[in-house]
Amino acid sequence: MISPIVQSTHGVTLAGGGPFAARDLALALARAPVPVAADSGADRLLRLGVTPAAVIGDMDSISDRARAAIPSECQHLVAEQVTTDFDKALRLIEAPLVLALGFAGARLDHGLAAMATLIARAERACILIGPKDLAFAAPPRLTLELAPGEPLSLFPLAPVTGRSAGLEWPIDGIGFAPDGMIGTSNRVTARRVVLEFDRRGMLVILPRRRLDAAIRALRAAA
Repeated sequence: MISPIVQSTHGVTLAGGGPFAARDLALALARAPVPVAADSGADRLLRLGVTPAAVIGDMDSISDRARAAIPSECQHLVAEQVTTDFDKALRLIEAPLVLALGFAGARLDHGLAAMATLIARAERACILIGPKDLAFAAPPRLTLELAPGEPLSLFPLAPVTGRSAGLEWPIDGIGFAPDGMIGTSNRVTARRVVLEFDRRGMLVILPRRRLDAAIRALRAAA
């Protein structure tokens, strides 16, 4: 078993090289105060006045300026090219919560790869924060406190079935699959939404304003 590079009893804000604003970083750090960068995410953090506690990745896109500004003992080279820097960082962080910024922005392939990593590393409580939405891998059972009328999308990255309470279109008995039935643009009908799944493989997508509800739900499910 590979030992983690970052171990924290607090939440970790993991920065990628994609775009995110100062307000996004402030939002994440208020809830996950340990800043960590995946490769060129270090440049993003430094431009916003934050020095990462660690940089993890294959180091093929971090700038020389960033490398000079960050202590060498905080830079952790993971040389393999099989996985993305998001995957490398996430599997080497041990924390109760990871909030990920800069992975769901400019490039579709990077965004898709990040979504796949959420499922592959579903044992990590990680929320991917985008410009308008957030996404995370659903645990076997999840209870969310939301507001009636709000959107809730379910997107399968593997065959998965489940049950629900509190949704306008219940998912009971539906066989979801990425090349078959998906669950985008469902709607909340009760303040308490309960989701159950027979296996890992489902992404839950919520409006970004529901970040705290997602954090509470994942903590309760741990």
